[in-house]
Amino acid sequence: HVQLVESGGGSVQAGGPLTLTCDASGYTYRHYCMGWFCQAPGREREGVAVIYSTGGNTFYAEYVKGRFTISRDNDKNTAYLQMNSLKPEDAAVYYCARAGGWSFPYWGQGTQVTVS
Repeated sequence: HVQLVESGGGSVQAGGPLTLTCDASGYTYRHYCMGWFCQAPGREREGVAVIYSTGGNTFYAEYVKGRFTISRDNDKNTAYLQMNSLKPEDAAVYYCARAGGWSFPYWGQGTQVTVS
């Protein structure tokens, strides 16, 4: 079965970097788009970045463009979200997700990012 496990969250000072990792298993990783989403307290879960299966196309929410980079290693079944210049408003639980059809039906458990 599909498993997605995020890691790398933690506490960071504003302006600092943090890299999240998503380890995937239970399916043919290279066949599917991957996405990163976040959810702050009291807010809806929202998309942060998406990367196509080959890694050749990426898309970002406007508020992270130029600061965050999504990438993937299809040999390691891993996706990454490199976050730079973090702001207090970036604090949230970050989730990785696997695409299926026109949605993201598979989700990890999330990793907390705190920015002070």
